[in-house]
Amino acid sequence: MFERFREDINATFERDPAAKSVLEILFCYPGFHALLFYRIAHWLWVHKLYLSGRFISHVGRFLTGIEIHPGARIGRRFFIDHGMGVVIGETSEIGNDVTLFHGVTLGGTTWKKIKRHPTIGDNVVIGVGAKILGPVRIGNNTKIGANSVVVTDIPPNSIVVGIPGKVVYRVEGDKRIQMDSAFMPDPQSKAIASLIERVKRLEETLNKTTDGDKPDEE
Repeated sequence: MFERFREDINATFERDPAAKSVLEILFCYPGFHALLFYRIAHWLWVHKLYLSGRFISHVGRFLTGIEIHPGARIGRRFFIDHGMGVVIGETSEIGNDVTLFHGVTLGGTTWKKIKRHPTIGDNVVIGVGAKILGPVRIGNNTKIGANSVVVTDIPPNSIVVGIPGKVVYRVEGDKRIQMDSAFMPDPQSKAIASLIERVKRLEETLNKTTDGDKPDEE
């Protein structure tokens, strides 16, 4: 338990340059607090103390604004930045070294009592407001762009953006993608730029044709 405790603190230092001290993390980081509540609630849940587990997770939600179902399975060095509005469903599975930003939802798409929430691989970063819905698998070393909605499996080493989420960049091999979130590819802006360029060329062609039809002046 104490080893996990130290790992969670170190993960916060590694992934949040604003963190200044251990005391600041202990008292001022809701993502860290939510993870502590989850560890307790999950222990109760796996020992079939379901009501107690749900109550602890409910208290954690009330205090942090982060809802993690005690039945979810979360790996090591998990980090939630800011955290308000994060929802992690009961059958979610999260690997090691995963980072979530505020507003992320790992949600289900059915009311059946089956595996209905996402499985997230190792070293995955999920951007602000992204929604991962259904029993989809997100491969290792993947980045999900802000406000993306992912409803299909994503291969490892990918960058995903859009609604619905699509892979717009991928590297071969087991490599982490080194790309700042502020410079994620934007396929919609590329498509709009392409349309603008096409309209410009059509206008130029039309102007040439119109000029050629004008009668010669005497």
